[in-house]
Amino acid sequence: MTEEQAREDICQAGKLLWQRNLVASNDGNISVRLQDGTILCTPTGVSKGFMKPEDLCRLEPDGTLLSGPEPSIETPMHLWVYGARANAGAVVHAHPPAATAYASSGRTIPADILTEMALGLGEIPLIEHGTPGSMDVPEHLAPVIDTHDVFLIANHGALTVGQDVFKAYFLMESVELCAYTTFLAEQVGPRRIPPDKLETLFRMRQERLQGR
Repeated sequence: MTEEQAREDICQAGKLLWQRNLVASNDGNISVRLQDGTILCTPTGVSKGFMKPEDLCRLEPDGTLLSGPEPSIETPMHLWVYGARANAGAVVHAHPPAATAYASSGRTIPADILTEMALGLGEIPLIEHGTPGSMDVPEHLAPVIDTHDVFLIANHGALTVGQDVFKAYFLMESVELCAYTTFLAEQVGPRRIPPDKLETLFRMRQERLQGR
């Protein structure tokens, strides 16, 4: 992928996040790792729904700014993910309401209510809250960064990692739909997936991941 295409894709993903109410105002941040190892990321203080390709920042993996405006305060979290995951091509951080409600209640989203949740997302780790811009969240991510692509951050939001920006975006979209549907099911009393069938779904998910 060219840098020009990556810039366009980030802006498109940002618009989708904003249109689907997964972020508001200037919330959230998106990044992509380019073929040369440098990172494109969203700037601080700009709505994800109204970004232009030239608004984006380009950085060295160590955070040195190569071009563009001031990057998002959450950029260190993104850079840490790229350092920890060789197969990470993009990172999306947003504040999807239902998923964030679970995270703000000290809970992850139960995986035993929706087949799509168990098979598509699996068990989502709940990461301890950290001060934005600090290394608090990466420290808590470290034990699970290699085994998961979706993370809830307590009292904050969600983080997704993908091979490209749209894979990361679609994970964010999926986690919010699963969270909202699960919340509704819990209000009326869900019929939970039996443990043996849940284990089968987890095994199927693992086989799909290994086959990529």
